[in-house]
Amino acid sequence: MTGVTKPRAETTPEPIAFAPGARRADALRVELENAIVTGAFKPGDRLDEQSLADRFGVSRTPLREALGQLAATGLVTLQPRRGAFVASLGFRDIIERFETMAALEAMAGSLAARRIDSAGRRELETSLAACRSEAERSDSDSYYLANERFHHVIYAQAHNGFLGDEARRLHQRLKPYRRLQLRAGARVAVSLAEHERIAAAILAGDPAAAERELKTHILVQGDRLNDFLAAFERQGRDD
Repeated sequence: MTGVTKPRAETTPEPIAFAPGARRADALRVELENAIVTGAFKPGDRLDEQSLADRFGVSRTPLREALGQLAATGLVTLQPRRGAFVASLGFRDIIERFETMAALEAMAGSLAARRIDSAGRRELETSLAACRSEAERSDSDSYYLANERFHHVIYAQAHNGFLGDEARRLHQRLKPYRRLQLRAGARVAVSLAEHERIAAAILAGDPAAAERELKTHILVQGDRLNDFLAAFERQGRDD
């Protein structure tokens, strides 16, 4: 699609109410990211600056900065003389990125099981408790935020700065798809059970089990692959 996306009437947002001290560009980045993740903007859609500025009740300056932030994470592509577009990845591209993510997370889990410190143990337990709490609400998007924190704790406790940076970078690029797969079937409940096993392995100091559990957790395969593909195709059709 090359035209400007027209928001659905029922999902058109009110102008953003900025919190005191909040940077407008950051707030806009979150709004646009959520619109992409939830399918309000589809892969390939053009993000017209003026239309978006009118939609969110802001000037174009913070909007351009927000689009630049999204471009840095790979969610948006900036094309000279054409503008900003929602990044378009094929299903094979996404699966390849999940395979790479699984390898990075497995390594982070293995290292965390060896290197986690007392503060990291508390952070991991706290983040797991948050995942349990959000899973009880049955809200996949809310659960995703707790899920994200859980994984970031593991990256930090690997105590390998380069690995952590790469894992966080790819995690950010896969964010829309990681959130999308949580909407398939009973994935939130399954994800929580996997988190329980991952945390148990890390806290027990079992690198092999932590590596195995994280790799299984991230890879999209088998029945989960079929569910994810169905959700991916539904989002592509839901205009």
